[in-house]
Formats: sequence, C-alpha cells, structure tokens
Amino acid sequence: QVQLVESGGGSVQAGGSLRLSCAASGDTYSATYMGWFRQVPGKEREGVAAFRNIGSKSYADSVKGRFTISKDNAKNTLYLQMNSLKPEDTAMYYCAADRVYWVLTPGYKYWGQGTQVTVSS
Repeated sequence: QVQLVESGGGSVQAGGSLRLSCAASGDTYSATYMGWFRQVPGKEREGVAAFRNIGSKSYADSVKGRFTISKDNAKNTLYLQMNSLKPEDTAMYYCAADRVYWVLTPGYKYWGQGTQVTVSS
C-alpha cells in the first residue's frame, strides 16, 4: 500500500505561482512512477504532468512552459511548480502513483486526497 498526501494548494491571482508537494509513504516501490492530475466538478480528471525519470517527463499541452514536475527520491516526494497561473488552472489537484507508468492517463493505482488550487482573474 502507498499513502499519498498533497499539500501546497491555495488561492492566488492570475500570473501568480504555487508549488504543490506530494509525499509518498508505505510501499514506495509501488510509487516508482508518479503524476499530477486535476479535476473540476462535472469534468473528467485530466492529466497535468507525469514523472518517469529525470530525463523523461510529460506535460499536458495546456501547461507546457508554465508547470514543472520534479521528484526528490530521497524524500519520496513529488513536486509541481506552477507559474503564470491562469483562472482555467482552477481545479482540485491530485497526486497519483503506481509501479506502472501511465503517463497522463488516470490508470495509476494510488491517489491522494487532493489539494485545491483557485486562480482568480
């Protein structure tokens, strides 16, 4: 079992920045591959960024050039640096993990509880 705990969400104005963190605990081998997803009410969960290794990351087109995913293996923690935030980035952000690399599709086995990001214009 893997436990994922997100933090760092909040409310910011458009153009601002936030840094999300996701701490993994438990069977961290099963959290080898991790990603960030987001969801707004009434819409499907959307893949935002995924981390395979330091040289292999994937981003949704909507966040390329603005968001950066990184991982500290020593701390078993995944990060999402979000810059130049837009109102359309407003969503609940979830961390996901698995021993299978699902890239930006929501097939990951383990999920956090989510952290809310609200961007005002």
